Amino acid sequence: MLPRWHIVFGFLFTAVVWLASPDLNIIYVLTLFFSTFLIDVDHYVIFVKRNKNYSLNKAFNYFLKLKKKGDRKKDSIFIFHTVEFHILVALLSFFHIIFLFVFIGMVFHSLLDIFTMIKEKSLQNREFFLISWIARNRN
Repeated sequence: MLPRWHIVFGFLFTAVVWLASPDLNIIYVLTLFFSTFLIDVDHYVIFVKRNKNYSLNKAFNYFLKLKKKGDRKKDSIFIFHTVEFHILVALLSFFHIIFLFVFIGMVFHSLLDIFTMIKEKSLQNREFFLISWIARNRN
């Protein structure tokens, strides 16, 4: 899913949460909102590592071209999208409530990604488990 749609759906989701719980601390609301799309920073990190270029626009176009070509392989690990990272953030929520809102935002983002990949028949192109990626790339 394109970042703009993560932002739009993240805004709508956050608005519903805030309407359902208007006394919620604004910091938690903003954390939830930003967590629905900033999880994609791992894509940018991979672009910078591969291309030695810090242009956000070029990173966006790079992944857009890969997606259009159907050339997104499991050779890269989008660390913030892994089940293990989600579990880590969920565990951190036992120590501070703000991580609960990060976790909820990340799960929302991941569900949007999964629904999009199912629709596009590209679910097999993403590695969801860090441990599987490590085992496959040990060499």
